This record gives sequence, C-alpha cells and structure tokens, in this order.
Amino acid sequence: MRGALPAKTVLGVMSGTSCDGVDAVKVKLELTPTGLEWEVLDRGSTSYTPGTRERLLRSLDPESSDVSTLTQLHAEVGDLYADLAQSLLPFDLTVLSGQTVYHIPRPDPARGWQVRATLQLGEPARVAERVRRPVYAGFRQSDMAAGGQGAPLVAFADLKLFYEPGRAVGVHNLGGISNLTYLPPDGDPDGVVAFDTGPGNCLLDEAAAHYFGRDYDAGGRLAARGRVDEAVLARLLTHPYYTLPYPKTTGREVFTLAACRDALTDMTGHDALATLTALTAESVARAYRQFPVLDRVWVAGGGAHNDTLMAQVQVRLGVPVAPLAVQGVTARDREALCFAVLGLYAHFGLPNTLPRVTGARRAVVAGTRTGGWGD
Repeated sequence: MRGALPAKTVLGVMSGTSCDGVDAVKVKLELTPTGLEWEVLDRGSTSYTPGTRERLLRSLDPESSDVSTLTQLHAEVGDLYADLAQSLLPFDLTVLSGQTVYHIPRPDPARGWQVRATLQLGEPARVAERVRRPVYAGFRQSDMAAGGQGAPLVAFADLKLFYEPGRAVGVHNLGGISNLTYLPPDGDPDGVVAFDTGPGNCLLDEAAAHYFGRDYDAGGRLAARGRVDEAVLARLLTHPYYTLPYPKTTGREVFTLAACRDALTDMTGHDALATLTALTAESVARAYRQFPVLDRVWVAGGGAHNDTLMAQVQVRLGVPVAPLAVQGVTARDREALCFAVLGLYAHFGLPNTLPRVTGARRAVVAGTRTGGWGD
C-alpha cells in the first residue's frame, strides 16, 4: 500500500520552548516500500517581536499568566505561523508544532497537577484560512489521550530521517529544554529511546537576561569567562527529575532560575552562567552514559551554536558531538522537519508515535486536521 502513496510537499513549522521565534522547512516527502525518501526544498524563519516574546515568557509562569493574554497570543502566534507559511507557498499541507506554554506530563498533586495536559498556542484555523491547504496540529494531545506524556514526539521522525545502519547515533535537541533520541545500530523501533534530559538553554537564557540584560549567551562567551562552582553544580544535579526513569518529559515550568537562586547566591554572573552551562552539559552526558554503545551525537537547536556548551558535552561524553548536518539539514531545521514527517503520516492515517518512548498504551495517528476541505 505504501508504494502507492503519492509524494507530498510538506511545510513543517516549529516554535520551541526558547520562545525566540518560528522556523519552517519545506520538504518533499515520499513513503516508499523501502522507507521514507526526502529532500529539503526551502526554509524560512521569523523572530518574535520583543513584546510578543516577553508576553510568551510571562505566560509560562502560572503566577504571571492570564487568560486574556493567552487568548490573544493564540491568535497572534497563529498569524505569525500564517505569515511564514504564506511566504513559502506552494506546498500540499502544513504541520504546526504549536508554541508550548505549559506541559503536565503526569499527575503531581504536590504541584497542583491532577491530570495529564498540555497547552500549545498558535490557532491552526488562521493558518488554514490564509494558505488554503490542510493544516495538522495537536500532536501532543493525541498521544496524551492514549495515556502518553505527549513527548518526545520527534523520535518517530528521527528514526525515519537519521538512522545510520550499524551505528549508534544520538540526535539531540538543545532548545529551551534538552532532549535526546537514541537510535540503536540495528534500527529496531523497540530499541529507540527518547526523553527530556533536563534544562537546555532555558536556565542559560534566564541567567543571561538576569545578570547581563541579554536574551542569551551568544556562543557561550559569557560562561567561558566564568568558573564552574563544583559544589553548586553537585547541588543542582540532585534535582529529582534527573533520576526519574524514562519515559519522562519536562518543561520550563520545572527548571527556572528562581528555583536555582539560593544555590547561586553570591556568585558573579559569569560564574553563575559557567555553572549552569556545566549543569546542562553534565545532565546531557549522564543521560547518554546509560547506553552500552554510542558512536556520535548530532545536535540541533539553538544550543548547537553555544561553543562552550558543545565543547563541554563532547569532553564529558568522549564521542564526536557536532551540529546536525545530514542531507543539507541544519541544526535549526531538525524539529520543523520532524513535524513535517509526523504530519505526512497523519495525512495518510498512519500511526506516527512510539508508545515505548511516550508511555502511551498504543501507537496513535497523532494530529488533527483543520481546513483544506476541497480548497
């Protein structure tokens, strides 16, 4: 049956937990009897305005969020998605990650979390009206309805896109939250492991803003001027998330600078950034050390451009660690490309999740369709 499925040009649209903007990748995808064939055709990106980013970041905190702001941001982010998508026409369908503002992977009464739930902004109807093509979104909700944690979802696509026969490969995202996909040498889907390792850039961005008034630590240069406080690092690594078994996922609401402030008291800004950078690097390295074999790690996301962080991860792991570079894909493309793959499978009514990764009862056809009916 798969050999009869037509090739589709799909636009994947991604906005991550760093809340810095939106990336899009236009890709030709075809399901063949031997696997997925793909070719990147175009890409685009746009940044959130400072005002939009500030309101998004404020909305991540239940103490400062409000329903009026969330409602308006839902429309604004949708319009931004639509602007970017319209600039990259023509294509057959659009796939939206949504802008995650709050994610509850599992009940936790101590935090007031009674049910699994997640909220992504970016109204699909506003995109569908502008591009007159089918729009797929709501992927996390589909997995959660089947008992999963709604993440990580891109592991399914990583296996289709980046598997290297005979090699154990890590595909890592250093976004606001850091997450890994481990692809085993034999390519067995049951051997794929994926989970959030902890903070990626979120603490680094908060520290850069708090201590230096900057959006982020460009190239890791501020951290490079500081000294890692090993005692503080050890204290931060006692966070209970790091010892949870997978499947597991987390969010920015769990890892905040405010929660680290007692540990960072009396530290200079440079030392605080150096120590937090070491925290991200060590939590990444610890996550990979559990695998019996690892040949390389490809890194995507904004953290791939943080030279200090990348160097620390490589030293701690002892294998090649480099920005993603496969078939012309850049580190910035990976998640938008992965969502394009998820959308293609949804379009054809094919399961596109790995229940062993998310903890769901079964694989589901994740994603809901908006628009494109007869246009």
